[in-house]
Amino acid sequence: MLKKGKEEIIYLLNKSIEKFQQETGKEIIQNTNRKNYEGLAVVLSNISNQLPYTAESLGHQPYEIDPSKTTKEYPFRKYDITGGQIKDALMGLVSNPRPFLVDTCYIYLFGKGRNAFEENPTDSFLIQQEPVDHQAKQSLSLLQENQRLKAQLAARIEKDKQGFGKPKNNIWLFAIIGVLILASIFCFYGYQRAEKRWEIIKSDFNLLPYTVTEQEKKQLSGIWICYTGSPQARLSDTNRYHKVVANLIEIEYKDGYFLYNRYGASFNHVGYIQLEAPSLLSIHSRIKTQNGLVESPRHSLMTLDSTVTYLSAISASWNFDIGERNKIIGIREAYQKLGVGGRLEEVINSIENASCQCKIIQWKKPDGTIEKFYLRNISLDALKDSSLLKLINEKSILSKNPYDTLVIEKNR
Repeated sequence: MLKKGKEEIIYLLNKSIEKFQQETGKEIIQNTNRKNYEGLAVVLSNISNQLPYTAESLGHQPYEIDPSKTTKEYPFRKYDITGGQIKDALMGLVSNPRPFLVDTCYIYLFGKGRNAFEENPTDSFLIQQEPVDHQAKQSLSLLQENQRLKAQLAARIEKDKQGFGKPKNNIWLFAIIGVLILASIFCFYGYQRAEKRWEIIKSDFNLLPYTVTEQEKKQLSGIWICYTGSPQARLSDTNRYHKVVANLIEIEYKDGYFLYNRYGASFNHVGYIQLEAPSLLSIHSRIKTQNGLVESPRHSLMTLDSTVTYLSAISASWNFDIGERNKIIGIREAYQKLGVGGRLEEVINSIENASCQCKIIQWKKPDGTIEKFYLRNISLDALKDSSLLKLINEKSILSKNPYDTLVIEKNR
């Protein structure tokens, strides 16, 4: 019998990474960044998408053929394996890995599926070992030894307490007090040096150069919606012409700057907003990750203007495509304030999620009412407000390097 679950897939993926590095010469850094695993994911996907046709020849369980007749590219095919799936399984976050991922690893490593490997295993680590009876006895003796050491330590502490009033112990007490005084002096000077260094960093990095007024605080804090045309520059989407996506943003004032939480159709952003001068603000954000590492950082400039419906921001951003297709772009984004107060929450694991094939964000307002937003890539022509067409279109995107097909025109 073979091992299954976490232990099996973690071993298989580690062996696959080792083989991939030897064959390609490319190193895979094993951390929580899913992009590190995309090279291996593409190689495995080339195998996994053939599984509906290789059950008999390679010895694995049968898989149904993708009923969709449309031609799709990675990672939108039925049996595609993504860098995120490899990362989650490798980190032990998946108790029951997908069968096609397991079979694909066996084929990549041993040239045959899991069923065929189980009939003639060639790697002893993958074979389930029977439990050994003496381990329970050993665990019991270790527990008894631990209890004995605890009892000895408790007796020693009690003895020290009884003899604390003796002159020898008083000498130790004065020594400890002296050490604490010296430590306090060092801490004081260390604090002064840290304060001076912080002032230098604030000056060099232009941090908090401007004091926010109450009017600016009131004008910027709240719930916003932002329209961006970045899907138009996504090379993997053949239907990207004239696309736009809405993001929901929560902006909260904090100690001279603003916290920036942005909910997008595919992923979320976190960051901050700093006012550089009256009504002039910089928006710094990055993709929200579990490990806090900086991924796809972006920077926007915007001015506050109370006389227009939409505030335009010029952003150095990304088209957020897969792998090497993830390009840096310049883009205009349109911000509109929806209101103040309440909080944003993402709706997950609901029937509504499956039916709309989008991300659902609900705004719980201070008066107890709830407004829902359905975030997905849509056609610009489907927007109710036609004035957005003047702000968000193919002309609002600029590529870092000349790239004729980055944004497609209608006649192409």
